[in-house]
Amino acid sequence: MALRWSDVDFVAGSVDIDHTIIRLTGAGLHRKSTKTAAGERTLLLPNSTLSMLRRRQRDADDPDHRPLFPDSAGGWRDPSNTRRMFRQVRGSESFAWVTTHVFRKTAATILDEAGLSARVIADQLGHSRPSLTQDVYMARKLPGRAAVDAFDQAFTEG
Repeated sequence: MALRWSDVDFVAGSVDIDHTIIRLTGAGLHRKSTKTAAGERTLLLPNSTLSMLRRRQRDADDPDHRPLFPDSAGGWRDPSNTRRMFRQVRGSESFAWVTTHVFRKTAATILDEAGLSARVIADQLGHSRPSLTQDVYMARKLPGRAAVDAFDQAFTEG
């Protein structure tokens, strides 16, 4: 929600993640640095995302330093309003388990199933410790055939 158009590099196909939006009592919405240095990162974007952003940029008013995903008045989106809107769109209690955190877990699962390391996934999610990524975002799996093959090779006489 804290992305500006200037954070997107269409040539490199990347976006700089280095801020978040918070509400300060009596001061309104504020764009501030991420909680940790690991949260500050540059992410490469899939082609489908770049295409979507190019379409949005063509329709944006004065896109240089404006929010990528503005509210109806063109300013920053309030995180509380965004969460409320998400709950409304999500709908009934049968989907109450779908939270924005589920999308992060889904991204981690996609990367895990693609065979990427916990370090790469942690970098994508903005975690400083791959152990956090493994503990919270990566599912336990049955040991793969490679583990059995390694044991067979180690214990086979020959």
